[in-house]
Amino acid sequence: MSAVTGTRTLTAASIRQDARNIAPWVMLISVLSASSILAYRWIFTDLNQRRELAMTLGANPALSLVFGKARDMLTPDGFNAWRAGMLGALFAGLMAILIVVRNSRAQEDSGQAELLAANVLGRQSRLMTAVLMAVIASVALGVACFLLTWLSGGEVASTAMISATFTASGLMFAGVAAVSSQLGSDSRSASAMAIGALGVLYAVRGYVDSSTASEWAGWITPLGWLEQTEPSVKNDPWPLGLALALAVILVALAFMLQRRRDFGFGLIPLRPGPAEGGWASTVWGLPLRLHRGALIGWLIGLTGMGLLFGNLVTSIGEVIAQNPAMGQILASGAVTKGGITAAFVATVLQLIGIVAAIMGVQIIMRIYAEETDYRVEPLLAAPLRRPIYLASNVILAVVATAIGMVLAGTGLGWVASRASEATLSWGDVVRQALVTVPAVWVLVGLATAAVGAKPSRRLVGWLGILATFGLTLLGPTFKLPDYILAISPLCHVPIVNAAAPDWSGLGWLALAILVFLTVGFAGYRRRDII
Repeated sequence: MSAVTGTRTLTAASIRQDARNIAPWVMLISVLSASSILAYRWIFTDLNQRRELAMTLGANPALSLVFGKARDMLTPDGFNAWRAGMLGALFAGLMAILIVVRNSRAQEDSGQAELLAANVLGRQSRLMTAVLMAVIASVALGVACFLLTWLSGGEVASTAMISATFTASGLMFAGVAAVSSQLGSDSRSASAMAIGALGVLYAVRGYVDSSTASEWAGWITPLGWLEQTEPSVKNDPWPLGLALALAVILVALAFMLQRRRDFGFGLIPLRPGPAEGGWASTVWGLPLRLHRGALIGWLIGLTGMGLLFGNLVTSIGEVIAQNPAMGQILASGAVTKGGITAAFVATVLQLIGIVAAIMGVQIIMRIYAEETDYRVEPLLAAPLRRPIYLASNVILAVVATAIGMVLAGTGLGWVASRASEATLSWGDVVRQALVTVPAVWVLVGLATAAVGAKPSRRLVGWLGILATFGLTLLGPTFKLPDYILAISPLCHVPIVNAAAPDWSGLGWLALAILVFLTVGFAGYRRRDII
């Protein structure tokens, strides 16, 4: 029997079982691309509007942190390459990571792998199956995205190129996940490693695109390689060869590592727990103990984002000098350099706030995961009331997100205030971070309401973050009405050093937090515990 015996049969069965998890990712990314073409043709109908769009996007380097460089805003395909290019690559990488970990290490944690191993199955078949599933999903994504975007009016060559970058991203991060699945002690740690690598590479890519770095700096990260294809401008396929080569190397490394680890264990072993529970044996200490490792990673990452993006604030003068769009805006007297810097800092802190909200929502979602793993019933069988148990997790999410924002704001403000031409003080930046915290808490409260009252609708928590991201960063670009933009909690965050800050938004945010938490706690008291 070879090491990959049974791979074909297992792959066919796994695809049938996992298709419902893969299909939404394929549709989400495909619709993201196709909607860019449709929205551009619908909203920006004449050349003057398109030039105004190019100037607006060029005047806000903070958008490059997320979407990359705006190379061509005068055509639908150029707009699609900007709006969907890096986001689609990010989502494609996340899709591949989840597929590989779910069909490799997660099976070992649940015991399914042991049942499969009892049949005629080679040692490397499960990993091979997981990688093949990610490959199939990535190729299916490329095909579906191409067809849907092309039918929406995309040009053939540009559409094929951007679709190929999504496939390439999926292949690369399938390799990353395959390696992390051999290193991590369980599926959670394997996912955290792979997603953390994706996040770091995305942040570095954003920093390079937003700064005055040289052109060669775009080749530092694999996501930068995908940008070098320049869909709708050059349509250069050669950087995709580097992505494919990296994917092959990572997958080969994963198979080599798999031969060196024990079944059910990672090459990085778990440390043995303490002899006594200590503070983790209390209802308030248990959530902190469960999330301790992840929280440390999140807080370090948020602090690093503050320091990294703070460096962009110090170079805002150079960015303005090299950006003709900004020069025209400044020359018109519409805004000042200090105003642009303050707006840039506020936008960066909004981005960091969305990342902090992901951390908070992840903590809330763990409540239901503990239920499905049958770990909550023994706790509630003791003299522990449901509201107390829920409160212990909610308080951790609220405190952790606040600390993360303060750390990020402190790092950003410290670096930014050291610039010789700094127009913002350290205190201004920290205060801006603090007033952003209530908006983050609204998203945490929304997740609490969903998990507490109706866990079958818990996806609402993640959709809230996605909607906030889209409305905050893309809503003004698409000229959405104010009442729609107001759905985003970040829309109500005041700029603290503005001439006349509007503090009323914080009152509305406080009301939303109260309503969501009330719904969550009331629902948790009444619903069944799995």
